[in-house]
Amino acid sequence: MNKDNYMETAYNKPFIKNRADPQIYKSDTGIYYFTGSVPEYDRIILRMGKTLSVLADAKERIIWRKHETGDQSIHIWAPELHKLWGKWYIYYAAGDKDDIWNIRPYVLECTGDDPYMDEWREVGRMQAAKNDEFSFKAFSLDATVMQYNRDYYYIWAEKTGVGKMISNLYIAKMETPNKLATDQVLLSTPDYPWERHGFWVNEGPAVLKKDDKIFLTYSASDTSQAYCMGMLSLKEGADILDPQNWKKERTPVLQTDQSAGIFGPGHNSFVKSDDNKTDLCVFHGRMYDEIKGDPLYDPNRHTMILKIKWDNNIPVFDFRNMLK
Repeated sequence: MNKDNYMETAYNKPFIKNRADPQIYKSDTGIYYFTGSVPEYDRIILRMGKTLSVLADAKERIIWRKHETGDQSIHIWAPELHKLWGKWYIYYAAGDKDDIWNIRPYVLECTGDDPYMDEWREVGRMQAAKNDEFSFKAFSLDATVMQYNRDYYYIWAEKTGVGKMISNLYIAKMETPNKLATDQVLLSTPDYPWERHGFWVNEGPAVLKKDDKIFLTYSASDTSQAYCMGMLSLKEGADILDPQNWKKERTPVLQTDQSAGIFGPGHNSFVKSDDNKTDLCVFHGRMYDEIKGDPLYDPNRHTMILKIKWDNNIPVFDFRNMLK
């Protein structure tokens, strides 16, 4: 099934077309913000709406563009909006067009209180803790931020090893919006065959909280139809920087479903519905599986949304619960 002969189903209608690595953030005032990777990988965009549905057709503002040369001149990936210590920040990854896989994490700071209308300034690269000799030394991307016991934690993917290298998930406590306070801690490495298709990958972490548990979803394998979502979980009150306290699921929690017409679902975020009663999973997926060339440069990864169902306080991700 290719892009000229894809199957339309009751489940695979995009919420926003051609926007991968989607994040929807709901502010304390109930305003929704959307950002994600654009197919050209050359800019960071933001949408704003008073309701979730408004985002689908909302005017898109470009808040930052890539550099012409040097750092941040190619592969502008996976921006995420967060409000920390009373200010708005965007975390994203970028490369150098003279060394295109020299991907590192960067930070933007909003100069005002309105992330959609106010200007943004570059803070620079994310910085490791003082004595951390490992973080951000190699291909690093897909950062998210979570609050836990009044502190903020930075969770990201970084490659290690030789040859094709392995992409792992790491966590560290934050000292400031652009600097870590602690050394990195390894949370997850690609252990299972479903995490090793094409490349050995764990990336795209996203945090979901429910009662006394924290769930951390992530994406695995290359960006073809094999791309899928795995999950870790932690009971609140436990030491978040002790990897022994995290439980890893042995099978994917969301993966390609040909009958639903959704291929390679992954790189998700979580947000509440308008009435705050329903947890939503925002992810990207394709509507076909035959891709010519490198799937990374196929533009048709679309933003989709499904409603999360809970089974004994465990999230269930099912395409039958897609938001229409």
